Amino acid sequence: MRSLLSVSLVSLLSAAASAVAEEAPVSFRRDVAPILLDRCQACHGAKKAEGGYRVDTFVQLQKAGDSGEPPIGASAAEPSELLRRITCTDEFERMPVDSDPLSAAQIALFTKWIAAGAKFDGADPAQPLRLVIPPPTYAAAPASYPRAVPITAVTFSPDGKQLVVGGYHELTIWDVASGKLARRIGNLGERTYALRFSPDGQMLAVGCGQPGASGEVRLVRFASGGVTGVVCRSDDVVLDLAFRPGSTQLAAAMTDSSIRVVDTASLSEVRTIAGHADWVTAIAYSDDGTQLASASLDQSAKVFDAETGAVLASYPGHAAAVRGVCILPDNQQVVSVGDDQKVHRWQIADAKKVAEIGIGAEGRALLRTGDDLFVPAADKRTRRIDLKENKVAQQFEGHGDWVLSAAIFGAKQEAGDARVLATGDFAGEVRLWKLADGSLQQSWLAKP
Repeated sequence: MRSLLSVSLVSLLSAAASAVAEEAPVSFRRDVAPILLDRCQACHGAKKAEGGYRVDTFVQLQKAGDSGEPPIGASAAEPSELLRRITCTDEFERMPVDSDPLSAAQIALFTKWIAAGAKFDGADPAQPLRLVIPPPTYAAAPASYPRAVPITAVTFSPDGKQLVVGGYHELTIWDVASGKLARRIGNLGERTYALRFSPDGQMLAVGCGQPGASGEVRLVRFASGGVTGVVCRSDDVVLDLAFRPGSTQLAAAMTDSSIRVVDTASLSEVRTIAGHADWVTAIAYSDDGTQLASASLDQSAKVFDAETGAVLASYPGHAAAVRGVCILPDNQQVVSVGDDQKVHRWQIADAKKVAEIGIGAEGRALLRTGDDLFVPAADKRTRRIDLKENKVAQQFEGHGDWVLSAAIFGAKQEAGDARVLATGDFAGEVRLWKLADGSLQQSWLAKP
């Protein structure tokens, strides 16, 4: 029976190869890998490998399962167990099991790919399929939203005239003076969690993704809105970003417990820092770019040497998830905030706490400018903490839901405080505050 199947497969392969000789060659990363990921990996992945067979990487795809049969033949004339399984009519042997069979077009892609030598055309055959597959081009966002989305990221444009807000598969750009929608930048992940402009103000790094499914950093030319590169791809969202001062390096806080550092000029990875045991929720460079601080769900905040990735300090004092972190200008101390409802100020040299400021709510992030620290929180307020006095100096109230994000523009001068604070909440409202007197300058629902 097996010999007859082999002859049948050889005939099928020969006929298919002849019929599509004039067509473009099948690409593993573009054509085959998406089918494997969508239709096969659920039963044949790293966590669940039915029949001892895995398809989650090209390397694993080549390895025989419990049957011992070669999944991919060395040539078109040799049996391929994978092809036999997806083409057989026996419902107990056909893959996918308990699901609709692959379409004729999908089977034709496998057939042609195997007939051409089953070549790998990616960068690393040991890479997970989700990273081998080319980054997607996302469909356009809806013209209008049925409801607002949580504002998990905001930032001012370099000139301060516009506010960039994370939307649904897009960024919405709002005029600061009027609160009106100015334009939209699409082709982004489902949700945006981090926004950072490059030091020259030309590039906008967007940490985005679909929770529990995919994540990436997209580099966008702000003037044109075009995506120029995709880095730091993963199977969950990217939670924070930080440009290293004085360089083209960008650090990304990942849910796989790592920090990835990439060069935005070459789109190459510089290093991966693996110092946490759970999601990295926030990151921040020191002003001189020599140190990198991080916060994590593992209840710790850490400081690393930015050049080597070596751990310089680890602070466990929160005893709860840590959501925000920053290094003070002297490079000697760090402030961090989290679910314990306190801002902790601690020393890098010995990881000892030197001050504690109660805020009465879970802190969702940290934003520092000069001697001021801003803390958006789950009690619908944002607090300004005076770092000279280590106390809450100002509160901004009025949001109807958790405040999740904040951004600052302007400078504090002798003639007065010209800074503007932007805050975004879970219900989709954006508020602009004058820091000189704490008054509300503008507010709107960031919903196209």
